[in-house]
Amino acid sequence: MKNKADLIVGIQWGDEGKGKIVDMLAQNYDVVCRSQGGHNAGHTIWVDGVRYALHLMPSGVLNKDAINIIGNGVVLSPKSLIEEMQQFADLEGRLFISDKAHLNLPYHSLIDQAREKLKGENAIGTTGKGIGPAYASKINRIGNRAGELLEPQKLCDSLMQTFTFEQTLYQALGIKTPSREELLQELEGYKNKLAPFITNTTTLVWQSLDAGKKILLEGAQGTMLDIDHGTYPYVTSSNTVSAGACCGLGLNPKDIGDVTGIVKAYCTRVGNGAFPSEDFGKDGKMMAEIGKEVGTTTGRIRRCGWFDAVSVRYASRLNGCDKFALMKLDVLDGFERIKICSAYEYKGEIIDFVPSDLENVKPIYEEMKGWDSVVGISDFESLPEAAKEYIWRIEELTQTKVGIISTSPERNDTIIL
Repeated sequence: MKNKADLIVGIQWGDEGKGKIVDMLAQNYDVVCRSQGGHNAGHTIWVDGVRYALHLMPSGVLNKDAINIIGNGVVLSPKSLIEEMQQFADLEGRLFISDKAHLNLPYHSLIDQAREKLKGENAIGTTGKGIGPAYASKINRIGNRAGELLEPQKLCDSLMQTFTFEQTLYQALGIKTPSREELLQELEGYKNKLAPFITNTTTLVWQSLDAGKKILLEGAQGTMLDIDHGTYPYVTSSNTVSAGACCGLGLNPKDIGDVTGIVKAYCTRVGNGAFPSEDFGKDGKMMAEIGKEVGTTTGRIRRCGWFDAVSVRYASRLNGCDKFALMKLDVLDGFERIKICSAYEYKGEIIDFVPSDLENVKPIYEEMKGWDSVVGISDFESLPEAAKEYIWRIEELTQTKVGIISTSPERNDTIIL
């Protein structure tokens, strides 16, 4: 039987805890691949009390035996990646960057921030990292790819031409573009640092599959932020669902093996947009405080609320999830009552699906008994009975089995079913 690549995908609005699971699973994989997004993503990983914050690097970088691939679907900030690489030694031969990955350059961030400022109250709530403008350049066919860094003079000419074409836009947004000398110096600096890592990663992934290597794919953000299937327009600029991993790495659907969806035991969201189960009272504040719900990339406090089984079931179907990894169960320790959103009220009717205008639904909750503590438990039978019942109800409502349960941020505090 042909070898297949396993996949990790976020099921909510991002920040579900993908970093811990990818890091944990990556210890058993030969290759870990990042397929989409940019340095707006933030994966926080705790190992032996040490916190690692990753943005562009695949989470497998903490496995010294794993190869790490940044795929063509990623929009790459050379500056951000170079800074991130400084945390790690001996990356040559362990890190590879697709020559087809589109560049996210400083002027993209300036466009992003200026547009958000002009929108005022209607701002989407982007990270301001230039992700949308970088993907827009790609779709408008005026973007530049990582492979072009290998010829800085030619790339510089291309960018200066783009600046000329887009001069009216930049003037309207109050953006000052660099001189040719400044730009060339910047690009040559990127080449010097990144040239050894840039290659044809599509061929590399295919060769790894053909050689029987164990491959793990990870995305960024979450399903409800998908450009097509999320809460548009308050979404990211790429396809965050499992199908996006195929496009972002050069794989076909038959190459995909086991799909694990990552969900929090509650729910969070950063930025603006619909969030039906958001809790504006003391419970939501407790989740944010106990769960340390601060964006890894932005430092923004995350909006918190109860587990939304309707949107999670929708996301599970979109991604073809074989199982869930349920994260941060310990954050709900000590709550007397715990809610689950099991349906929506929409235009006077009770529905169990996600409508396109999600902002117009009201959550319908079930309440369950809380528990004392699950911290550090690594055996399912040792969980409090109320915690088990909560997990079983999640499985029923989402029609997806829970296969992994996280009981603390530490790698080893995990239940494998």
